[in-house]
Amino acid sequence: MTFNEGMQIDPDRVSVGGGPGRGGKIALGGGAGGLIVLVLALLLGGDPGSLLGDLTGAQDSQVAQAPGGLPEHCTDGASANKYVDCRVALTIQSLDSVWAPELPKQTGQRYVEPKVRMFSGAISTGCGNATSAVGPFYCPADQSAYFDVSFFQELVDRFGASGGPLAQEYVVAHEIGHHIQNQLGDIDRAQRDPQGANSAAVRTELQADCYAGLWAHFADKTPAPGSNQPFLKPLSDNDIRDALSAASAVGDDRIQQAARGRVNPEAWTHGSSEQRQKWFLTGYKTGQVKACDTYSAPSVDNPPALR
Repeated sequence: MTFNEGMQIDPDRVSVGGGPGRGGKIALGGGAGGLIVLVLALLLGGDPGSLLGDLTGAQDSQVAQAPGGLPEHCTDGASANKYVDCRVALTIQSLDSVWAPELPKQTGQRYVEPKVRMFSGAISTGCGNATSAVGPFYCPADQSAYFDVSFFQELVDRFGASGGPLAQEYVVAHEIGHHIQNQLGDIDRAQRDPQGANSAAVRTELQADCYAGLWAHFADKTPAPGSNQPFLKPLSDNDIRDALSAASAVGDDRIQQAARGRVNPEAWTHGSSEQRQKWFLTGYKTGQVKACDTYSAPSVDNPPALR
């Protein structure tokens, strides 16, 4: 997968830095947002045992980061094909270009662009304080997606995902999928039923995977604003395999097996590797929000649209 080289990166769409961020924990006070982000982030950023220690533990370093724009090397599609921070930024613009027409067309809900911030180390958010150990996450309280781009290398080194660009873009699209859920009023379901193989938390995560696939369905077809070209060149089978590799790498069963040597579906919060791949493919093959209704699916193992 490559971006069309002539696509221009908006330097103001994504902010870099933040803070001061307090290392070591996410504050759960201040309403539902903190608990939701804990549920949504628990397994994406690390193995469950060590991450829980990070979230509640005693690290207490201050990391001050003045928010600013993208670095100067992020200019266009060519730089997005070369640098991961530029790739995140242009992927966000591609997501905007897809969801801006599709969300109102398919649901009647106007698309509101989420805020997006890249950071390093730790950051303060509307859901509390977070460290890079949490991995990428979305905070409903401030309608913002947060990315430490070092996670993408960890996704390869620690979880065995492919290093292909669409593997990284799948992660970005998944977090923006949570923003779509927030707009449609579904994201709080995860908090009400936060754990288990058939829980609302798992269905919420699988729906975000499906929304990521929906983006991929349109990403190489929808023209960029002011252009007759889409942001992405046509996706290949290898690109889709890259995305499926990332979805598989962060399945609950795979992470539990690696971390604890056993699989316990009663503790699942995100879904199995196979389920995550299936729901991504559901969005990719159909391009339909209604096909991503994981909450009504009799079984999350068998998406109706793939039967």
